[in-house]
Amino acid sequence: QVGLVESGGGLVQAGDSLRLSCAVSGRTFTALANAWFRVAPGKEREFVAGISRNGGNTKFADSVKDRFAISRENANNTVFLQMNSLKPEDTAMYYCAAGSVLATRPSHYHSWGQGTRVTVSS
Repeated sequence: QVGLVESGGGLVQAGDSLRLSCAVSGRTFTALANAWFRVAPGKEREFVAGISRNGGNTKFADSVKDRFAISRENANNTVFLQMNSLKPEDTAMYYCAAGSVLATRPSHYHSWGQGTRVTVSS
């Protein structure tokens, strides 16, 4: 059983930055790939960014690839999502996920956190 706890969300203005954190517990951290997904009001869950088990590979949605960065800190079993130049359309609940391989489809991830809300005002 993998536990995931997100933090770092909040209310910011367009152009600001936020860093989300995901604390992972319950399994060997380096055996897990991780990703961030988001659910905006009235929309389906959307892949945002993912990182492989060793951190060597990353994937980003086209809408964020020039603004967001994903990283992992193996010493603290934590995954980060650095979000820069935030836009109102980034407003969503952001979820951390864990799986065996880096993928963009939610079905590839077996564990999910409760989410952290990000609101970007114009």
